[in-house]
Amino acid sequence: MKYQEDMIVDRRNFHYTEPDYTRPVLQIPDYFSQRFKNKLTFLYSKSRLDLIYPELERILKVYYAHKTPQMIEWEKSFDPENRFTERDVILITYGDLIRTPNQKPLRTLSQLTETYLRNVINTLHILPFFPSSSDRGFAVMDFEEVDPNLGTWDDILELKKDFKLMFDGVFNHVSSKSRWFQEFLNQNPQFLDFFVVFSTKQQLSPDQLRLIVRPRTTPILTEFCTLNGKRLVWTTFSQDQIDLNYHNPHVLLKMIEILLTYVRRGADIIRLDAVTYLWEELGTSCVHLEQTHAIIKLFRDILDAVAPHVAIITETNVPHKENIRYFGNGKDEAQMVYNFALPPLVLYSFQNENAKKLTEWAASLEKPSNEATFFNFLDSHDGVGVMAVQEILSQEEMDMMALRVVEHGGFISYRANPDGSLSPYELNITWFSAINNEDANEPMELQVKRYIASRAIALVLMGVPGIYLHGFLGSKNDADLVIEEKSTRSINRKTLNKKELLRSLENPETTTYHVTRQLVRLIEIRKRQRAFHPNSPQKILKVADEIFGVIRYTMDHQEIILTLTNVSSKRVPLTINLKAWGILGNHHWHDLLSKRSFKTENNQISLEVDPYQILWLKARNGNFRILD
Repeated sequence: MKYQEDMIVDRRNFHYTEPDYTRPVLQIPDYFSQRFKNKLTFLYSKSRLDLIYPELERILKVYYAHKTPQMIEWEKSFDPENRFTERDVILITYGDLIRTPNQKPLRTLSQLTETYLRNVINTLHILPFFPSSSDRGFAVMDFEEVDPNLGTWDDILELKKDFKLMFDGVFNHVSSKSRWFQEFLNQNPQFLDFFVVFSTKQQLSPDQLRLIVRPRTTPILTEFCTLNGKRLVWTTFSQDQIDLNYHNPHVLLKMIEILLTYVRRGADIIRLDAVTYLWEELGTSCVHLEQTHAIIKLFRDILDAVAPHVAIITETNVPHKENIRYFGNGKDEAQMVYNFALPPLVLYSFQNENAKKLTEWAASLEKPSNEATFFNFLDSHDGVGVMAVQEILSQEEMDMMALRVVEHGGFISYRANPDGSLSPYELNITWFSAINNEDANEPMELQVKRYIASRAIALVLMGVPGIYLHGFLGSKNDADLVIEEKSTRSINRKTLNKKELLRSLENPETTTYHVTRQLVRLIEIRKRQRAFHPNSPQKILKVADEIFGVIRYTMDHQEIILTLTNVSSKRVPLTINLKAWGILGNHHWHDLLSKRSFKTENNQISLEVDPYQILWLKARNGNFRILD
């Protein structure tokens, strides 16, 4: 049997396009088998285990039959503690944000990234590229196909040659136009229990309704006409996004099959979109339920067992304390969690020219383990979520932050509270426009400097940095697209013409030219420093309200970098007592960015930090000692 012609080739290893059943089948180790069974029993009871587990086992064996011997051998040396390193930077983009006539967008994306980003960015997060009916890809009609308007699986594999890939697991809901939901409307018995269904609104009592946490202002139940009459179905996000019913084990098994399909198709990271809302249970808030955590942990167990190189990242725009619960114990749930408190706190710091709140919060961060870390992002396709800072900023501070976003041409998206009131959920604005007021009488150089300073914070904190494409380009608000698409999120989703973009990238008169060059330089410097490894410890400095300071050092104490970012328009004089921060020794420091040198005397370093200046000071000669 010859498979070479049929292999799907990824950047490090191989999957066959067809399963090879000539080899011995997967033997699941008892350790993993018991973990699978424990979670399935918790979710569905022991009495149903004999009906569920054999199907799970079959799915895993089918996936394993797609793995080549090269891949199996490579995985034996895989080190989960170095899954992410200082060289990891993730670019977030839609598959069609960049277009050129007579070419599929994924092919255009491949050409642009290969030419301009291959040596800067090593991971691409391509937002949902599946056939979809709404919500810019997040109302998925078919989980296993590429939207033909974007390209094909071959185009995804072309990107895989140069980058690691992050796929979206939009596992909370499906499109109302999906085949599954159409089968429900046709009252196919196999699909009657795929969704959370009510015959009347009275089945959901006012008390139960008040408990449910809502991320939107739309009704939780949407009416549809079926073959057998009207039915009300659970719709957390919109009338076109129908929540899946994980009380039905067949739903979970189907999503596990899709999860492993994504692995076969080249995913290195699976982003669990809106996973907070996965399990509905009347009489509860329907968020963060133990059943939801159990499902994520089951996904982790499955990947650890058959695809250990693939990581899970949870997208949970919720208060920070709840957000970090998705790490589990650091080794049994998500390997990466969106650091949702970071964007609003950085924005707040630059709005107020004061980093005190950011500093206090950052000082509370703890490394979950050497196998898990934070995803440090500032902007995304949605906007700046504010749920994560509900317990960090006061309501007045959040209101003022939102007001300034509106003054900068942005919008506020609201969610419904149990008492019927509304509160901000998300700030819709590009990051450049959030940081800079386009109407201000300021030189471009100052606005770019302020902008780069804000982005530097995500590059120095413990974790893996991520940048949305429009953030990488320094894009400004697109108010016209908001009007055209009647969606405030469209302000940050402008489609770019490739030729025009290339001209901007080469034109010194544009913001894009300066932003991209300075970001590329920062990232290139960052990637060469072991102290920025996600597992390298950090110490958060409290030296001045206008300064955000972080010390990063390697675990072997051989390299240390002192980073200082001025979030204000003032020049700030500093004298830092390094001994107070556990650094001993008189030595020279070299700024990796400006190439200037600074000398320590009596364990103190004195300097001035210019407005919006970034300093990455690296100690020379290793003549120092670090007290952990």
